[in-house]
Amino acid sequence: MSESVGAERRRVKLPTPIVLALIFLVAINLRPALTSVGPLLPQIGSDLSLDEGVLGFLGTIPLLAFALISPLVHHPARRFGMERTVLASLVLLAVGIVIRSYGGSAGLWVGASIVGCAIAIGNVLTPTIVKRDYPARGALAMGIYSASVNIAASSAAALAVPVANTSGWRFSLAFWAIPAIVVAFLWFPRARSSAPAQRFTSITLDNSSASSAAGQSAHMGDKPAAQVPLWKQPTAWLVTAFMGLQSTTFYVLATWLPTFLITEGVTPAQAGMNLFVYQIVGVGGGLLIPALMRRPHSQTVAAITASIPMIVTICGLLTAPSLSILWAIIGGFGSGSSFVVALSLINFRSHTPQDTTKLSGMAQSYGYLFAAIGPVAAGFLAERTGAWTASFTLLGILACVQLLVGILVGPNRSMQQTQPA
Repeated sequence: MSESVGAERRRVKLPTPIVLALIFLVAINLRPALTSVGPLLPQIGSDLSLDEGVLGFLGTIPLLAFALISPLVHHPARRFGMERTVLASLVLLAVGIVIRSYGGSAGLWVGASIVGCAIAIGNVLTPTIVKRDYPARGALAMGIYSASVNIAASSAAALAVPVANTSGWRFSLAFWAIPAIVVAFLWFPRARSSAPAQRFTSITLDNSSASSAAGQSAHMGDKPAAQVPLWKQPTAWLVTAFMGLQSTTFYVLATWLPTFLITEGVTPAQAGMNLFVYQIVGVGGGLLIPALMRRPHSQTVAAITASIPMIVTICGLLTAPSLSILWAIIGGFGSGSSFVVALSLINFRSHTPQDTTKLSGMAQSYGYLFAAIGPVAAGFLAERTGAWTASFTLLGILACVQLLVGILVGPNRSMQQTQPA
């Protein structure tokens, strides 16, 4: 058994550092198609005669697509291989962006749906590939991955209006099809040389998990361990809860922070700058938090450190909104670090690439479904109460729940191997 696995591994040609780094180029395409929309909503609404309620739903469609597609991604990944599936998602992303930009009113919705489906595939598979390619430095690699995502997201938001002012909102949105095509072209040789089933299921990535599995096998006389469905494992639900809670706080603030600050007397320009600061500081949070995740048997300290800043931010916004730039900095650190912790927990709590992909699909499916509800619920509460206090109080409660979930999921609670799909 071990000899066949060893021979299988020897047949896998280890990629060069440049090829390994391509995964971070894929990561930069996972947010610009989303974050470039918000600043352009007034222009889109004016051009297509859409009211604010309809425009708000435009931002929710991709999140709903995340929830629908994420649990299904492991099927094509298992059949065609992760690299080839990622290549298809990049091409699909570029197509969706173009349709959304130039397809008229109907194309706006069709394109947004395609964009959401394409990004959902990347959201699920890229962390799995990072785990496989960087087994010894998974947390640091996740930090770099998160930084790539956040830098691209904040850059897209900052460039959207200036580009639209010179070339129109359609080109401003369509521009982000260009990096998707370029990265797809660079990724193509890697996808062509990959072996689907081999690269997806045959490589053991986590040494501690491998040792544990080997010891368990020896103890049981090489009898295969019982396989348990993912949805029956409490650890999987804790990881899912952490992913969903941190996603909800991020998308609620990304959607409503400027509006809240304007109602508190902050100028629109400063409110927009605070949102930019909130997103860009997340880069630093994502790069720094891996230092607290070096202990292989516990991520509790990292989960607590990532969760507390959001509680402080919400309390600060409610009690001293005039210090909004301070709360944007603290919240940005918490948001960026929480994202890395959530992705790292998916890797730390699964044994094989297949299980990682399935857990990633589950966590992101339910997580983004919850996140899609968050901004809508916050807006509804603000409309019904005439103020943002209730909405942000609810957000603070969710941040406290995230802290509790982080404490529970932080200790090493590796899942049992799941049943093959």
